[in-house]
Amino acid sequence: MSNQWKDKFTDQLCDAITIISDREEAYRFLEDVATFSEIKAFSQRLQVASLLLKGFSYPQIVQATGASTATISRVKKFVEYGADGYRDVLRKLEAAGLAGDKEAKEE
Repeated sequence: MSNQWKDKFTDQLCDAITIISDREEAYRFLEDVATFSEIKAFSQRLQVASLLLKGFSYPQIVQATGASTATISRVKKFVEYGADGYRDVLRKLEAAGLAGDKEAKEE
């Protein structure tokens, strides 16, 4: 992806995210900076990425998350060819014991 979207404002946003100290502070920040729909979309994409990395099928992911196949496909593209942001964050969540407990049901 091009770095054209990176500037002093996105730098400040990234710094704001990294300085957040706990979940409640993160909730307050997200509530102020994004709409409910945007927050739900981000969280759904993270869960989709987690399930893709665990090898779940599209139907299993749809059932577990309610995501459309278009969303799953888009997330899969970034999981496979992106900047490894999903992998890095999910690995850190797993290491910290904070990985989501919502799993797709095995078919």
